[in-house]
Parts: sequence; C-alpha cells; structure tokens
Amino acid sequence: MTGGGDAREAHPVCATCGFSPSGEEAITAARLTWTRGREQGREVWTCVDCSRRHLRGIEGKLDSAWW
Repeated sequence: MTGGGDAREAHPVCATCGFSPSGEEAITAARLTWTRGREQGREVWTCVDCSRRHLRGIEGKLDSAWW
C-alpha cells in the first residue's frame, strides 16, 4: 500500500486480515470491491470478506446523519 498516493496507484492490503491480492487483474478487482477508508490520516483497505464479517461494527461507527 502506498501512503498518500492516488487510490488507483495503491496496492490494497486488508487492514483486518492482511490479505493482499496478487496479479494485476485481482488488484483491479480489489480496488473496485473492497472498502477504502481513512484512519488517523492514512488510507486503509478492508477486503470483501472482512467487510461482510464486520458490517455491524462499521455501521455503528457512522454518524447518525447517514441514517
């Protein structure tokens, strides 16, 4: 993962489980399907499996304005 770069340049690594896709096609798919966010000023990625597993926790952190 590159810090501070454009999201299209980043090589996503799941911040939860550490999974990292290999191959350009898998990296492109991850950029389209994974969750990307900012924590303490840095870009973080969460894979599809971890996003699904922790959905309630993610929703719980959202401001009530989203609901």
